[in-house]
Amino acid sequence: MEAQTIIAKRIARELRPGMLVNLGIGIPTLVANYVPDGLNVYFQSENGLIGTGPIPEEGMMHPTLTDAGGRPVSALPGACTFDSAMSFGLIRGGHVDMTVLGGLQVDAKGLLANWMIPGKMVPGMGGAMDLVTGAKRVIIAMQHTAKGKPKILEKCSLPLTSVRPVDLIVTEMAVISFPEGRATLLETAPGVSVQQVIDATEARLAIPGTIPDMCL
Repeated sequence: MEAQTIIAKRIARELRPGMLVNLGIGIPTLVANYVPDGLNVYFQSENGLIGTGPIPEEGMMHPTLTDAGGRPVSALPGACTFDSAMSFGLIRGGHVDMTVLGGLQVDAKGLLANWMIPGKMVPGMGGAMDLVTGAKRVIIAMQHTAKGKPKILEKCSLPLTSVRPVDLIVTEMAVISFPEGRATLLETAPGVSVQQVIDATEARLAIPGTIPDMCL
């Protein structure tokens, strides 16, 4: 199973009925493809759409239906559109139950850096700062390493997105949370050992007595 699929399927298990969920660009958009049967959730894109569905099949894209990154999305029956002011009012007002964002780095306390690489031309932070600050729960969907180097660090070297720590990281190797501000290993992916996760992580992990496999 591809790394991105593992991540998206595991995060889909965090969804609960009736949630308003924001999906960031990249891996997070794939979560909509793995909503459990019979579970009714509302996906929001910060450019002004509630009711996004799975990524449309080839040839079924509509030019006016896109996610915040400009990529095609589908709209479910009952979906609604609105302007960015309303969208960010929902986010900043604390009405988003969960946001799923990509990450460049996360530190040992759960602080996120996901918006800029110094010296590179980038489009900017987008809605990440508002989402990390305003959503009730923040989940980071990212691969565990980049070019063989850890992305979960003792301290981020890139600019932080927010002073609020994230709640959960899901990678293709592990699920990590931050109770009391300490990176804690919750699950390992099937076929991945605890030692492999430790070796791929710069931050020191708290390891509970029993680490179950990820349920996908």
